[in-house]
Amino acid sequence: MLRDTSAQDRQIAPQRNRSKQMIWIGAGVAVAIVVALCVPTVARLLSADSLASTARLRIAEVKRGTLTRDVSVQGKIVAAVSPTVYTRSAGTVTLDVHAGDKVKKNDVLAEIDSPELTNKLKQEQASLDSLGLDVERATIDNRKAQAASQMAYEQAVIDRQTAEREVERNQKAFTLGAQSEMTVLRAKDALAKAKLSEINAQHNTVLDRDSLAFELKTKRFALDRQKLLVEDLARQVDELKLRSPVDGQVGQLVVQQRANVAPNSAILSVVDLSALEVEVQVPEVFAHDLSPGMAAEIIDGSEKYAGEVSAISPEVVNGQVTGRVRFGDKKPAGLRQSQQLTTRILMDEHPNVLIVERGPFIDTGAGRVAYVVHNGTAERTPIEIGATSLNSVEIVSGVKEGDRVVISGTDQFNGAQRVALN
Repeated sequence: MLRDTSAQDRQIAPQRNRSKQMIWIGAGVAVAIVVALCVPTVARLLSADSLASTARLRIAEVKRGTLTRDVSVQGKIVAAVSPTVYTRSAGTVTLDVHAGDKVKKNDVLAEIDSPELTNKLKQEQASLDSLGLDVERATIDNRKAQAASQMAYEQAVIDRQTAEREVERNQKAFTLGAQSEMTVLRAKDALAKAKLSEINAQHNTVLDRDSLAFELKTKRFALDRQKLLVEDLARQVDELKLRSPVDGQVGQLVVQQRANVAPNSAILSVVDLSALEVEVQVPEVFAHDLSPGMAAEIIDGSEKYAGEVSAISPEVVNGQVTGRVRFGDKKPAGLRQSQQLTTRILMDEHPNVLIVERGPFIDTGAGRVAYVVHNGTAERTPIEIGATSLNSVEIVSGVKEGDRVVISGTDQFNGAQRVALN
């Protein structure tokens, strides 16, 4: 028999593959971890009424701070003082300025050619000169009449004195027997007549003086009345030169050069560039909250300027209320009328309140419901909101500081109580 190698063979026990064993052990551990992680998620998904993706949601944190109620609107620059110049008389207008010209107060802007008014002034001035001459003539006549009256009185005094001496002489002659009693009586009658004439002359002097003074006073009143009439006409003629009521800039020219205008017609407007305000249109919903004196913030590019609400219109037009915002101590340079500026009106402040970023959830839940996020689940929670601003909402109850709330629209939740987020 041939010898083989069987005598050299020996049986070896099979060895286990440790590397493959380690792989299986690792796989088992991984599966266990995955299962451990998935169990809560699966449980959360099973307990939820709906499922939503966080990529389509906006979630904000509830914080404590100060909520400032404000409204931001677009406004346009308007002149707080923009008077329109009117003509009081009819005539032909001659414009001395152009739109956009800068003017000073009392500068002549236009002139009205009114021949009727000018001629009337000249006529009344002539009447005034005539009345002035009448007053001077009456003054002279008054002096002459008073002199004649005084002369008549003095003549009566002399006649009385002569009659007294005649009575005295005849009385002496009668006493000496050189004159008859009849002559003495005649002399006494003459004295009585002279005394009466003196009294009447004195009274006439007083009456003439008063009468002449009254006539002269009447003429002077007529002269004063005529002076007032001439002064009024002179004022009207002077007003034919239309002057600027303020320092500023010529705005709109209402009429054309050399146009015929009627009385009380608008000619042009002047814009006072030193008193500019912002006219804003505020939505009707804020009408009850606005009042003059509220602080405002006017934004011009990157700069912000303090302002104050100066007026609020009492009526609503097309769902909006018109307001005026006045600049504070500082305002932008180079402003022009009708220039657009963003204006933020600060209505009130609520310090130390719970606030969250404003979003569509207010409208979706009517301000009474919000979805609060806990451990990947959004839970429907009743809330109560307070004041609102453009960026934030005050939450009075239903959440606490640090809670996370879905602030985007929640229509996709369909009113579910619990929504799983992935």
